[in-house]
Amino acid sequence: MIDFNICDRDLPDNLLSHYLKGEAIAADTETMGLLPWRDRLCLVQLCDTEDIVTVVRIAKGQNAAPNLKKLMESREIVKIFHFARFDMATLKYHLDINVTPVFCSKIASKLARTYTAKHGLKDLIQELEQVELDKTSQSSDWGNAANLSEKQLRYAANDVRYLLSARQKLIAMLEREERWELAQQCFECLPAIVSLDLLQYPDIFSHA
Repeated sequence: MIDFNICDRDLPDNLLSHYLKGEAIAADTETMGLLPWRDRLCLVQLCDTEDIVTVVRIAKGQNAAPNLKKLMESREIVKIFHFARFDMATLKYHLDINVTPVFCSKIASKLARTYTAKHGLKDLIQELEQVELDKTSQSSDWGNAANLSEKQLRYAANDVRYLLSARQKLIAMLEREERWELAQQCFECLPAIVSLDLLQYPDIFSHA
């Protein structure tokens, strides 16, 4: 049984109004690949503190989603991603959405969980939430959005279900290790890094 909302092209007004009442929302995207200028955006997933999960199917050639834009650009709501750099670039390139403010659980994990080299979402959620995510649909064809299997949709929904709780645990770890301020500074740099990525600059901070 599917226990989440499925929408086409954009958030409906009632879900936008609901999500705008929160202080944080977990988000993720599914694409046809890792290069925004080549690979199209197929899904946007959202989850709030009330565990209201929504999967928005993005149509081929679609270049705007006004309600998603309002939500993602609201400065009153923290958007939580795992590896925000990629999702922010994808949303900016395909839907002209400049996501802000942001919490990246991958950056937070690398700053806080220095006792491990495993910072993928599956390992992070396994440790912090004691939940084993099923990643068997991770590398699958997301292009036929209207006919995605229930397994694919459930995978997409589960990628956002546990991020809000994990964020609180990561913040507690960062505060304990006196790295929370540094993490926030890293999050604030992300829009500039995303712009560099979309312009296909290499690492301009390297010596070479």
